[in-house]
Amino acid sequence: MLSFKEKFAYGLGDTACNLTFQTVNLFLFIYYTDVFGLPAAAVGTMVLVARVLDAVLDPLTGIIADRTQSRWGKFRPFILFGAIPFGLCGYLMFSNPALSQPGKLIFAYATYIMMWIAYTVVNIPYSALMGVMSASSADRTSLSTFRFVCAFSGGLAINALTLPLRDYFGGGDAATGYKYTMAVFSVISVAMLLFTFSQTRERVVPAPDPEASLGKDLKYLFSNGPWLVLFFAAFLTLTNVGVRNAAIIYYFKYNVGDESKFTLFGTIGTIAFIAGAIATPVFLKFFNRRALMIGLTSINAVFMSAFFFVDPKSILTLHILNIIGTFAVGPTPAIVWSLYADTADYGAWKFGRRTTGLVFAAAVFAQKVGLAVGSFMLGWILTIVDFAPNVAQTPRSLLGIKIVFSLLPGAIGLLSGLAIFFYRLDDSTVKQMEAELAARKAGQTLPAGT
Repeated sequence: MLSFKEKFAYGLGDTACNLTFQTVNLFLFIYYTDVFGLPAAAVGTMVLVARVLDAVLDPLTGIIADRTQSRWGKFRPFILFGAIPFGLCGYLMFSNPALSQPGKLIFAYATYIMMWIAYTVVNIPYSALMGVMSASSADRTSLSTFRFVCAFSGGLAINALTLPLRDYFGGGDAATGYKYTMAVFSVISVAMLLFTFSQTRERVVPAPDPEASLGKDLKYLFSNGPWLVLFFAAFLTLTNVGVRNAAIIYYFKYNVGDESKFTLFGTIGTIAFIAGAIATPVFLKFFNRRALMIGLTSINAVFMSAFFFVDPKSILTLHILNIIGTFAVGPTPAIVWSLYADTADYGAWKFGRRTTGLVFAAAVFAQKVGLAVGSFMLGWILTIVDFAPNVAQTPRSLLGIKIVFSLLPGAIGLLSGLAIFFYRLDDSTVKQMEAELAARKAGQTLPAGT
């Protein structure tokens, strides 16, 4: 049984990651178009190219982590040595150097790619760490809940503080404000990651496999049916997140007509999200994880779509839809990451080879590609509807912003819920796997997949 301190320390690692991750998702796109002066289509293309290139590194990072041997374990060293580069790269994206237009685009590509590489080096081993801190599925579900409550707390800080801090540090100069705000977030994230490293331990040690190879690992991964379902669901979920989160600040700036109203909207929504995550154990008393994923994802998708039919000036209605939708989806990240840990166990049980790092790395790969596709869609849709920064928008561009904020992510969310329908690794099989893996570790000779 993991202690509260260790669970909390693990959770703070995702608070740290989200201080950058959520800033990028919510504010970087509009920073690039409305502050740094890049065209929306160029930004959308850059995000797609950079994230796909970076995402190729995800499985490689997982493979390297799986084969790492150190006095700190397999995954914790990456958190230790990746913390400072991650914080520095996050700051550089918003550093706003005085460059020509081509120079700005080159700088954006370089810093954006570097940040995602640093994120990969830290976050993939961090995610995989959950799979080796305990052999218990129940323990990992609890650990995952801590992780995402803390992650959403990082998101809460970004929603509540970014625009006020930007205005405080910038004094009317958005470029300066974003730069110093990100500097604060970066320092805090480095400190949190170092605390995570110091207070967590790896306990599940896979047996050495002299015949292990990359080819076999990939073969086992793509033969892992439950993992494949989660892979496609993750791609769809993060495409939904990518397009909506990047669109939300445009919606408030141009459709609502008051960018400052986003702060309260985002803050209340994130609190509802955290409340949903905290309520995960209550939900699990009445429903199994698969049913919850399908139901809650679908409810969230319906409420996202409902924003299309609401007057943007009706702030109270916007808040009500946001609270219900975000509360409903709150438990899903904690559940889905515990399911990923189960699929790593499934691989060890079915094929006799544990590839925890690769399982989580490939999952992050799906998420990054999904985020990239979502941002790419936003950039080109804004271009198609003739969006122009920092001016009154035409009815055509306002409609386009409204669609990418509501109907488009809602439709993608429904597809994600449908994908989970095909996940067939039930709780009774998970308990059987746990028992048989424990027996193998104790020296009993049980064949793979019994």
